[in-house]
Amino acid sequence: MFQATIDPIAGSLGLSALVACIPLVTFFIMLLGVKARAYISAIVALAAAVAVACIGFQMPLNFALASATQGAAFGAIPIVYIILMAVWFYQLTVVSGRADDLREFFDFVGAGDVRIQAMMIAFCFGALLEALAGFGAPVAITATMILALGIKPQKAALIVLLANTAPVAFGPVGTPITTAGAMVAGGDSALAVETAHHVAAIAGYQAPVLAFVVPFLLIFILDGTRGWRDCWAPTLVVSATFALSQWWCSNHFAYELTDVVASLLSLGAVVVFMRFWKPRGVAAARERLGLPAAQAHAEHSLTPGRTFMALAPYLILVVVFSIGKLGIPGMLASADIKIPWPIISGGVILNAAGNDPGTTFTLGLLSTPGTSILVAGIITTLVLMAFDEGGRYRITMGAAIREIGATIYRMRFSGLTIILVLSLAYVMNFSGQTMSIGQFLAGSGAAFAFISPVLGWVGTAVTGSDTSSNALFANLQQSAAQANPAYAAIDSDLFLAANTMGGVIAKMVSPQSLAIAAVATRVREADIMKSTLPWSLGLLLGLCCLVFLQATVLNFILP
Repeated sequence: MFQATIDPIAGSLGLSALVACIPLVTFFIMLLGVKARAYISAIVALAAAVAVACIGFQMPLNFALASATQGAAFGAIPIVYIILMAVWFYQLTVVSGRADDLREFFDFVGAGDVRIQAMMIAFCFGALLEALAGFGAPVAITATMILALGIKPQKAALIVLLANTAPVAFGPVGTPITTAGAMVAGGDSALAVETAHHVAAIAGYQAPVLAFVVPFLLIFILDGTRGWRDCWAPTLVVSATFALSQWWCSNHFAYELTDVVASLLSLGAVVVFMRFWKPRGVAAARERLGLPAAQAHAEHSLTPGRTFMALAPYLILVVVFSIGKLGIPGMLASADIKIPWPIISGGVILNAAGNDPGTTFTLGLLSTPGTSILVAGIITTLVLMAFDEGGRYRITMGAAIREIGATIYRMRFSGLTIILVLSLAYVMNFSGQTMSIGQFLAGSGAAFAFISPVLGWVGTAVTGSDTSSNALFANLQQSAAQANPAYAAIDSDLFLAANTMGGVIAKMVSPQSLAIAAVATRVREADIMKSTLPWSLGLLLGLCCLVFLQATVLNFILP
């Protein structure tokens, strides 16, 4: 039997946490310093994690290797499977020619202003995909759409990764917050539901701040302060509508549907607003971005039928996910296969808190978002085949199937990177390395409120999942807050929300997200990270300040 401890290095928590950082530091040095390929960096970091686990944290070698294989399995299914299906789904619209019509639709709505179009796609539409699918699907799909606008690949990668922060706390279908409630409830389902609702309500006073800021940042990245001067009005419409919708839904409606409502209302609001407001500086902006002149509105050839068919694939995707996530989730989950992982299952491996860290692998045949995207893709192909306008938008089922093979080939190295990164995360989690880092940060006294979001940031940066970050640190956040005399009078759910929001901001720098963006844009992961890391750290600093204020002078505003 192996039980992880948080201070195996000379009985020192600080020294143990420092040693536990070696795999992460190794990965980033290889990626940014050595400029190695991402999968090579992940292999070296994984080897470092196994070495630290066995030598520093006294984990048997067979346990460490078994942990790595379970992480690889989770990386392959559902993560790589979801990404593969998401990229394939978009390629169906490209093969059929409907992607051109969708681009023309956004061009028409945005009155030729590529800045507004990019904001609508990356932020509004991306939030809807995050609400329904998550797991990298929004980045994979919106990146290809942003590239189709003519935006340069590296800038497109930064835009979609930054846009994918705001909706993550409540997507897919509120899973990160539901997980936080379940982790601290101790098996009490009623308490889990109550906790999740309260955490969601508190997050509803944090996430809208980020949601309000992000669209302005997107416009600035695209066109600097000139973009703000030209596009402040529609950007304000999107920001305010999304932020208010997030607050209202998380506090007064169903937090599971927060991003669905916010994305649809913000997209609808800007579409209506653009009917009465004319963009400024469109031609100059396109010239600065190196794009050809915008097509005049009179020259747009979209008919209502073509517009509907351009949007139809995504309407189908929304319907399929709504049925799967909100209609028959129990039926789909009944087909899940629970696999006790060899060597480490059955309570053989315990984490530092004395609990099984998740040594049973769930093979979700029907419940995984990847299968939902596959079903939506098949239905979409049939619909596109039936309404091809006399062969103008021709696609066959054979062409759709061949495109799966082509997508697998294109993302072979990035898929390998994701699998290796998840292997790294599982070794660090199961050996106690992640808990050691977290416990060290938790012992910060009165500064804990400021540091609390950093725990969530670290968890997501390692695992690539806000849900996984909450699974790792929810209990730690609660226990650390309750044991901290500086915050004895503060509801510990504030720190569960802070963990969730910290994970939100780390999504743009997690190796998994970087690999997904690299597949879609064909930009090196290291180059993408150089552009996203400053934004992530800046937003994290702002969040830390916000949580500290909410734990002290602004505590009265929280639900």
